Amino acid sequence: MTSFLKKSLIECEYYSQSGRNAWLRVSGLQFCLGIRRAELLKYSCEITLDPNTAHNELLLSEENRKVTWIDKPQSLSSHPDRFTDWFQVLSRESLTGRCYWEVEWSGIQVHVAVAYKNISRAGIGNECEFGANDKSWALYSSQNGYQFGHNNIWTSISGPDSSRVGVYLDHRAGILSFYSVSETMTLLHRVQTTFTQPLHAGVLVCYGESADFWCVGVVYLVWVVLFTCRLTH
Repeated sequence: MTSFLKKSLIECEYYSQSGRNAWLRVSGLQFCLGIRRAELLKYSCEITLDPNTAHNELLLSEENRKVTWIDKPQSLSSHPDRFTDWFQVLSRESLTGRCYWEVEWSGIQVHVAVAYKNISRAGIGNECEFGANDKSWALYSSQNGYQFGHNNIWTSISGPDSSRVGVYLDHRAGILSFYSVSETMTLLHRVQTTFTQPLHAGVLVCYGESADFWCVGVVYLVWVVLFTCRLTH
């Protein structure tokens, strides 16, 4: 938890310079936030990754909020929920309401996804890959741009480069939105559908990549505390 809070403080420094579109009043003090992001923060949720679903070449760390591809199989117990061929992992939490989370990634490419729990786990076929079947929705993000995939239909998307992706889910309304998050926040793709089961957050990483799930509500809480201390001393 200490390392997580330390990283949160670093994030606070970053976002204190970035949001310039709206003001949020907290305990009589004003803090600058991007309006769209500030609205989504009301639905911030904490995502932790389920070790039982992680491919055996994926290393989980930072209290199961970060996943890294290590190119070396680990000695993990056999589990029916584990992905056997795709370098993927799902969240422990099932998502049924309104939720917002962010994923910061490094490397060449990443799939940021949501999926039903009954997505197939064994094999290299489309039935297992995020975005390549009717049980998952995925944003493919790379150094060359973005693609959105569902049921193996992939659509190219234009948008600003960013190593951070924001995901907003309104399960009941059937809304799923992906954002590019940097100094500004840009909507990349929005899905309007009917979700028939609870969803789980997921990510696909490979080739030395990593992905870090952020509970941005905690980041902003630390930010408020930090700036309150600065303004009162």
